[in-house]
Amino acid sequence: MDLPQTILTRKDEITRDFLALYEDHVSKLMSGEHRKRYAAKTFAGLLFIDSRHLTNTLKLTTGRSPCDYMEQRIVDEAKKLLAESDLSVAQIGYKFAYDDPTNFTKFFKGMTGFTPRQYRKQILSSAL
Repeated sequence: MDLPQTILTRKDEITRDFLALYEDHVSKLMSGEHRKRYAAKTFAGLLFIDSRHLTNTLKLTTGRSPCDYMEQRIVDEAKKLLAESDLSVAQIGYKFAYDDPTNFTKFFKGMTGFTPRQYRKQILSSAL
């Protein structure tokens, strides 16, 4: 019987499994299959562990929390959509389960320092 080249520790397994769930969830948000963002508690439930354990494990293995992953990915995807599509700010917010465009604008500004409109304007002006 051959042994695997690398034997993952439990914390590595949790991190790997979280990252797979996270990627799948973001893809489903983008496609409209999911209409609600998962919280750390939801991811932890899918992994059959406590949310505190998930957060502590991720911070130990990656230096980031589940929330950090989701927030950064939403910002990155929103930036792409703002730069590459003509979707309205509200439509982009809805993709990420923000029912109120104002909440998405506040979130985006808090993460980037710019409102989505300011960001789009800046990108368009630098492209010229």
